[in-house]
Amino acid sequence: MSLSYRQPGVVLTDHRFTVPLDHADPAGETIELYAREVVASDKAHQDLPWLLFLQGGPGHGANRFIGRQAWLDRALDEYRVLLLDQRGTGHSTPAGRQTLPLRGGPAEQARYLGHFRADSIVRDCEHIRPRLTGGAPWTVLGQSYGGFCTVTYLSLAPEGLNTAVITGGLPSLDAHADDVYRAAYPRIERKVGAHYARYPQDVERARRIADHLLHHEVVLPNGYRLTVEAFQSLGLMLGSGDGSHRLHHLLEDAFVRTPAGPELSDAFQEAVQGLVSYAGHPLYALVHESIYGQDDRPTAWAAERVRAEFPQFDAAKALAGDAPVLFTGETVHPWMFDADPALRPLRETADLLAARADWQPLYDPARLAANEVPVAAAVYHDDMYVDTAFSLRTARAIRGLRTWVTDEFEHDGLRVGAPRVLDRLLALTRDEA
Repeated sequence: MSLSYRQPGVVLTDHRFTVPLDHADPAGETIELYAREVVASDKAHQDLPWLLFLQGGPGHGANRFIGRQAWLDRALDEYRVLLLDQRGTGHSTPAGRQTLPLRGGPAEQARYLGHFRADSIVRDCEHIRPRLTGGAPWTVLGQSYGGFCTVTYLSLAPEGLNTAVITGGLPSLDAHADDVYRAAYPRIERKVGAHYARYPQDVERARRIADHLLHHEVVLPNGYRLTVEAFQSLGLMLGSGDGSHRLHHLLEDAFVRTPAGPELSDAFQEAVQGLVSYAGHPLYALVHESIYGQDDRPTAWAAERVRAEFPQFDAAKALAGDAPVLFTGETVHPWMFDADPALRPLRETADLLAARADWQPLYDPARLAANEVPVAAAVYHDDMYVDTAFSLRTARAIRGLRTWVTDEFEHDGLRVGAPRVLDRLLALTRDEA
């Protein structure tokens, strides 16, 4: 039974659905999905079209808005919105160190997680859509990885879509994970360079922290082993609109004086812990590279292997000279499963996923070339997380897709630019721009 309740300006309804773990075996094992319906209070009893939101990630649950926050405010002007926790996230049969042992050992866990990619997410959406819309197609809004899922939706089940809107999430249709990261490291380096140009004092601050970590063992309050590589991973922040400023504030008060000499402060360690830990989204680390697997080649820890091609990211070499310490970005590495207590029990599972080679295709180029669904996509110029050149090549491969290429926002444009970003893209799908 669905439960409805209220927040300022909206009526919320919690939904739970039972779907097959493997949609190719609909009579087999099932899992539970959770989604939250949101409708404007003054339209709660109206027959409105539906908008499905697919969150970025992978591995993150849907936004927990309060009232009509962010882009939701614009969407509620005309839609009944469904905020879906994709399988393995939020309340949708969460997958992590506490729950995965229910599946058995690492081999069973890795086999299970093979069902948690975009193709399964799309089939989940098609499974629940008739129950909510009565069979009518709906509009899908895909942010970041949600955009990847939307392109899979256009490939597998375009009949379920009335309109598709993508923000910062047009994937390459054929790039291997190696190609993705080979394109990513130069983008990350540019973002780091821009940060140091904005805050030149951070060059020496980052070098001092990195040097301390190379010569001292630092264990964060939650048991995370903070290595210099983990410190460098804070560059993930540089892909958001305010990330450079937040990183600067984090670095400026890293050390305190103690009887034993300078140490990283408790406040700094507490803040870093919240940024590097995967306790809240372990599925991200587990399946991140597998979202690029579809060509009968293992991903094989692509980000770690490709990083070796860019020696300027080696902190020890930078410290041996006078080069700045470079931060890294949206990459997952084997050492994370040793450093993070939320991931340590899952290291073998992650290795098995990295070695898997029998991934099925996620996109259908022929079907995308014949697309008839109105589609619009925001492509953020020099997006740190999703390669702009790859995105524009994909945009040209999807019939009728209209792009809005902008340098006004970073990857989180849907958050900081809402509701204007959503309004602009909806207009593009209706030829109103």
